[in-house]
Amino acid sequence: MKTIKLLAVLFISTLVFAACSDDHDDDHDHGSDEELITTVIYTLTDGTNPDVVLTWEDTDGDTGNDPTFTVSGGPLTAKTTYTGTIQLLNETELPAEDITVEVRAEGDEHEFFYIPNSVNLNVTKEDEDSNGNSLGIETTVTTFAASTGTLTVILKHEPTKPNDDKVAVAGGSTDIEVTFDITVQ
Repeated sequence: MKTIKLLAVLFISTLVFAACSDDHDDDHDHGSDEELITTVIYTLTDGTNPDVVLTWEDTDGDTGNDPTFTVSGGPLTAKTTYTGTIQLLNETELPAEDITVEVRAEGDEHEFFYIPNSVNLNVTKEDEDSNGNSLGIETTVTTFAASTGTLTVILKHEPTKPNDDKVAVAGGSTDIEVTFDITVQ
């Protein structure tokens, strides 16, 4: 009978210690659950023309309706330099939660990538994380000759940094990826 009681005490002790253990092996746990991103707003300003605002919205998540893509104030003007700012929102919260604040605060764990395809423009990241590596919330967009194509915006979580601004070698996981149709006139 004493053996059974001793085994029961050992078994319960093992469960308690396992439940209370501090697991430091999970490098991806940064103190919060993954944030829901329902809206991406990329605003481009050249100082003279109306702002060009690229918006992606998926307020009902992976279920329900397809996301919507809108470009307002456009097209982009050829041979022009724009100041760009990206904003991420969770619009399931009231008021909407600005996820950009968390991305900036955890900049060493995040990085935006901007990939033009068949459109004559270049995107340069203008801000850095606390370690001096590119972040990409603030950008400069330079347009060249008239063209049409797409611009893909990717937010990586836990990328390898530095990475020469190449998403292919950055690794990490993708928090959000959206592709906008772009026209330069």
